Amino acid sequence: MLVWGKNVFNEIDTTKIRKVYIDKNKEREFIPYLKEHKLRYDLVDKRVLDDMSAKNNQGIVVDIYDYEYKELESCYNDDLVLMLDHLEDPHNFGAIIRTCECAGVKHIIIPKDRSVRVNETVIKVSTGAISYVDVIMVSNLSNAIDKLKNNGFFVYGADMDGKNYTDVDYADKKVLIIGNEGKGISNIVSDNCDEIISIPMEGKINSLNASVSAGILIYGIKGVK
Repeated sequence: MLVWGKNVFNEIDTTKIRKVYIDKNKEREFIPYLKEHKLRYDLVDKRVLDDMSAKNNQGIVVDIYDYEYKELESCYNDDLVLMLDHLEDPHNFGAIIRTCECAGVKHIIIPKDRSVRVNETVIKVSTGAISYVDVIMVSNLSNAIDKLKNNGFFVYGADMDGKNYTDVDYADKKVLIIGNEGKGISNIVSDNCDEIISIPMEGKINSLNASVSAGILIYGIKGVK
């Protein structure tokens, strides 16, 4: 998997790096770090980097190993876990990962099918946050919800017809579910929620971008002022 840009490179766990490709005119900027961490690298023409990636690569392209998803059991001791119900936009996913890292949310659960995965765009948009937030992939969201409930979690689904999120008395262990960009939370997932919460709307548009909704609710639920 190829990713690029200085911010992404600076935040990547070096154990995840296969090889680094550097603009030969910018070797002084990167070579000391690469040698210090004993990373494999090639010096190439800028046009080679541009062919490998977007042109705004800032002179560096990194070949990393495919993302390793974590197991559901790894989140059982968390106080807040985020679940994404078939989110499709990698930009939304990357932004949500970044918000989770900033807010101290350590795990995100996604379904195996019909969902965005951790790809080049997600890693780029997360600007390194993917190194600090673990993504869990499950075969069935409803089964995962049942297992989380059995481990003491209370499940909150985000939907426009729910209770104002500021009026809810949240449990100590919480799962927040954000739905698909267009369809919202699926019926089967909604039916498995303990409570449906919403963000009050005062404008003429009745919905927010998924990553914006996630950010508001994560900080609201955690009580971060």
